[in-house]
Amino acid sequence: MRLNHLSFPSNDVAASVAFFERQLGCRVELAGPVSILKRDGFDIVIEDCGDRTTVWPHNFHLGFELPSADEVRAMYQRFKQDGVTMKTEVFYHERGSRFFCEAPGGLLFEINTRADAEERYRRTFADAVK
Repeated sequence: MRLNHLSFPSNDVAASVAFFERQLGCRVELAGPVSILKRDGFDIVIEDCGDRTTVWPHNFHLGFELPSADEVRAMYQRFKQDGVTMKTEVFYHERGSRFFCEAPGGLLFEINTRADAEERYRRTFADAVK
């Protein structure tokens, strides 16, 4: 069995879809009140939640991994230039360098690398960094 999609509510589907497309390189397959995006064989569904407020649990986030700390820093700069709501600067963490940002609708994202993670964590990664 494999996970095939994640579905998120949004008060502004178009803005949420634009974030996933522009900032994360997703491809829009279907646009509308229910929009479907694809990235690397994985589906992301954005659904209109009308005027209901979406409240995310504390520290709920999606993590995307890049191959190096340099790429994390470059993405941070691009996001910042594009006006993405940044929640942190790039910082070192024992599991690898990272930063947090917020997409339209308040969904929190972590952009990280495990290339500079401490050795004790490397063996825990599904695709172990060599």
